[in-house]
Amino acid sequence: MARGVNKVILIGNLGQDPEVRFLPSGSPVCNLRLATTDTWTDRQSGQRQERTEWHSVVMFNKLAEIAQQYVKKGSRLYIEGRLQTRKWQGQDGQDRYSTEIVANDMQMLDSRSGGQGGDFGGQGGGYGQQSGGHDQQGGSARQNAPAGGQNQGGYGQGQNNYGQNSQQNGQGNQQGGQNQGGGAPNPGSFDDFDDEIPF
Repeated sequence: MARGVNKVILIGNLGQDPEVRFLPSGSPVCNLRLATTDTWTDRQSGQRQERTEWHSVVMFNKLAEIAQQYVKKGSRLYIEGRLQTRKWQGQDGQDRYSTEIVANDMQMLDSRSGGQGGDFGGQGGGYGQQSGGHDQQGGSARQNAPAGGQNQGGYGQGQNNYGQNSQQNGQGNQQGGQNQGGGAPNPGSFDDFDDEIPF
């Protein structure tokens, strides 16, 4: 029997500044609202159509701290993560459900943030770590998402080996300049995307 796949990749713009709060353990949790816009040409009218979707994204630990420090309303981001639905009780005592993306990889695509597009460390060394058998060797921030079995108010607490492969990251980028980790694509390949903020 084959295993299931739960993977989400988004490229979009932030609708508001990140909201950061802290779990009782002191671990930061960052909530983002990311807008993605689909455009197409209507076959009957020939006119260009557009639809914007809003996504709730949650980040934990070091990735949450990075988002708080470097990301703001309007920032263009590449987010990679998984869908998670959590159950909580409203003030009326009724059970409520929220589906959100738990991010484990983020890359800033704006060149305005420092001239390098999302490289937090200069030469594309960035914040990378070994996670799930992948070596992330691009200029992105990556974290181990919390395990679903460690729930506390809908959010888990995970261990984070942030920056574990910093030497490998620098070496990987010298080998042809390509992202060899299978993570985020090169931000330069998104030149044909519409740079307009969808709000």
